[in-house]
Amino acid sequence: MLPGVFQAKHKNGTIYYRSNLNHKGKHISLGSFATEQLAHDAYKEALQLLRDCSVTPHNYGGAQGVLSPEKQMLLINFRDNGIYIKNPIYLRKGYFSYFLSPTEEYKFDIDDLFYYSSHKILKRQGHLYVNDYGMQCSILSRYGIKPYAVAGRDYLFANGDPSDYRYANLIIKNRYHGVLAFTKGGITRYKAFIHINGNFKIGTYASENKAAIAYNKAADLAHTAGICKNFPENYIEGVSPKEYAALYTAVKISKKYMDYLSNRTPTSD
Repeated sequence: MLPGVFQAKHKNGTIYYRSNLNHKGKHISLGSFATEQLAHDAYKEALQLLRDCSVTPHNYGGAQGVLSPEKQMLLINFRDNGIYIKNPIYLRKGYFSYFLSPTEEYKFDIDDLFYYSSHKILKRQGHLYVNDYGMQCSILSRYGIKPYAVAGRDYLFANGDPSDYRYANLIIKNRYHGVLAFTKGGITRYKAFIHINGNFKIGTYASENKAAIAYNKAADLAHTAGICKNFPENYIEGVSPKEYAALYTAVKISKKYMDYLSNRTPTSD
């Protein structure tokens, strides 16, 4: 066998070739290949990458080599920082970068390193998520941002960089479903809406909690009126059951919405 290459067999008896190397006491698997030569080429490419500091997080992935861009990043980080991480992470001073590809770099606080070292970030329809306990979880949930939240409306990136997910860079504007904050005359208020064949305005409230509870109440009233729709429920932070009950009873719902529920027919939705 060529250096760095080991022969293996699939369950059906088909032969394939694995490539790996040892560097600074770390055994690193480079992947599986159809031929011995490809596996050896991966081994040589990895050795070169570990020796050649001209390949960096800013220019990796360009050469048409055998190793995937993700594997290249693992080796670059190990070379520069002495830590082998199984996801495409590069450690920086006070934070780290997660490379979805050579052109997609996301920044995270060092506090999240343990989590993203063991959870691979995936992207679908522009949304970033991880598989956690068998479920697809938006990375926004780590910041208390709902999966259905809209950037620019419900949350903002303080420095204008939508790839910077460091905690200090995320500003949450609207934490609750059906609640939108707005400022007029220097005073911030909160509008509550519910979607039933279009948006119905539930009311305008002085606090975010009241608006969120008003949405919950409007959803309960819709169910009572026979509207079979799965409205998300807002879980209000820092409010005791007794306080919640008092706010729920006192919060006002718009007359237009109440009239709609009273006058609708079972087939009108």
